[in-house]
Amino acid sequence: MAIFRAGVPIETAESVISVDATPDRPLPVGRHTFQLEVVDDSGNRSDPDRVVVIVRDETNPTAVLDAPKTVGFGLSFPLSGKQSSDPPPGKIVRYIWTLVD
Repeated sequence: MAIFRAGVPIETAESVISVDATPDRPLPVGRHTFQLEVVDDSGNRSDPDRVVVIVRDETNPTAVLDAPKTVGFGLSFPLSGKQSSDPPPGKIVRYIWTLVD
């Protein structure tokens, strides 16, 4: 059982960990970034790898935006909202796109 807190590493000898939530300490709705580093038997430490997990709202729709990690200068690229969803029986009927910076 692991209760994660932002900025507080949890070390294990196991390669799998459960992100446990409790009624009084749920993981809030939104995006959460988790990081993993591994250490070998010689004490060498890896570069970190990160993943974003989206905790979905159970009433409102959830926007999920996919885009390439990198693009070449002057090249077009796609943005996708295909993984966005609304709890049944709702359905997504409109997408609002904004360049923030």
